[in-house]
Amino acid sequence: MARKGGRSVASRLFTWLVVAALLIAALTAGLLLLEAQRATRAEAERVTQAVAETLAHSPAVRTALAAGDRDAATDALQPLAQDVIATARVDFVTIMDTSGIRITHRDPAEIGGTYLGTIPATPRALTEEFTGTLGPSLRTIVPVLVGGDAAGQVGGDAAGQAEGDLVGWVAVGVTVQTVGAQLVPRLIVALAVAALVVGAGVLGAVLARRATRRVAGDLPAGQIRDTLATAESMRTLGEALRAQTHEHGNRMHTAVALLELGRTDDAIGILTASAQQSQALVDQVSARTEGDPTVGALLLGKASQAMERGIEWDAEIAPDAPRSLLAPIDAVALVGNLIDNAMDAAASGPGSRWVRIAMARTDEGELSIIVSDSGEGPGPEVRARMFERGFTTKPAGAEGRGVALALVRAVVDEIGGTITLDAGSPTTFRVILPTEGS
Repeated sequence: MARKGGRSVASRLFTWLVVAALLIAALTAGLLLLEAQRATRAEAERVTQAVAETLAHSPAVRTALAAGDRDAATDALQPLAQDVIATARVDFVTIMDTSGIRITHRDPAEIGGTYLGTIPATPRALTEEFTGTLGPSLRTIVPVLVGGDAAGQVGGDAAGQAEGDLVGWVAVGVTVQTVGAQLVPRLIVALAVAALVVGAGVLGAVLARRATRRVAGDLPAGQIRDTLATAESMRTLGEALRAQTHEHGNRMHTAVALLELGRTDDAIGILTASAQQSQALVDQVSARTEGDPTVGALLLGKASQAMERGIEWDAEIAPDAPRSLLAPIDAVALVGNLIDNAMDAAASGPGSRWVRIAMARTDEGELSIIVSDSGEGPGPEVRARMFERGFTTKPAGAEGRGVALALVRAVVDEIGGTITLDAGSPTTFRVILPTEGS
């Protein structure tokens, strides 16, 4: 069944690889951006914590807050807060008394107002995201303590409680907008990495397309599969015809030799037995009213091939076995490869060597093909991979290409059929193919 049109395998491979590269690049860029966002936020939190704790332990801040005079504290601490904002890469420094009244602020007009944010119930450091007068920001608030062990405190003891007297609070923050601006350089890096991934993927896709075209040209996938099926069909038909010719030649030579020796009865017996054996299968093939004559001819040749290899051959073809939807080339490839696989297994197995094939109509009007052999059967590992293209248990070379069962599965799947391998003994492949009447 020739397939025309459609994109070539090389073009499809190129598209798949480019799409894969784009997906990988997008995923990589996304992960890099998430990591950059996390790292930028963590860095902003570390900066606010470090600056707030440094100011909370500053003697100038402690002295000004401990005096209890807000105006004097503002005069002393507002210039300090402005210098810290300018040099420490933070957006605001708010120093307040114990009740949260601002003593310093980025906007002097806000001094004397109430701090917008969470003030812990107990003296301890707290980092949070909160929306204040400058908008959403990451901020750290730290208690200012005097007396006791305050000089050594960085947010409290093991239980989270600070020692010393609370005289005020220091809050240091960075706006979310600033954090986003710090993310831009990392965003550029992530996009550059993504561009490199896409570039490498496109280059790989171009090379893969070029290599594929050397082998397959611009043929679509369906035509390549058809070419492979045709080659396999010609191979199995050729082997069957060669075996049939060889077998008939052996019998004719034997009969001629017997005639020359004057043993006419023996010569007639050999020729008669040969004719009867072939006629039995011919009768079955001829009795089919709907079947594919190409497959019938294949079975005649395979019978001779089995005899040549010393394998007992048994074919049961129901007269009403229908024609499947497969093209003759595909049908020969499917049946021929199943029989070849069975004969190889039977020839390598112990004891009696036989192959049986049965073709019949199912209750649903489909075509049933059953191929059994006397071989030991595949193990679990082989059974799991036997339909993979390139997998074979045969030695490398012409007999070990690893395409036969993969081609069988492709042919069956293409028309919506099924193929199963019975787990028991004997080894049995069961194929169900749709027909025009099913």
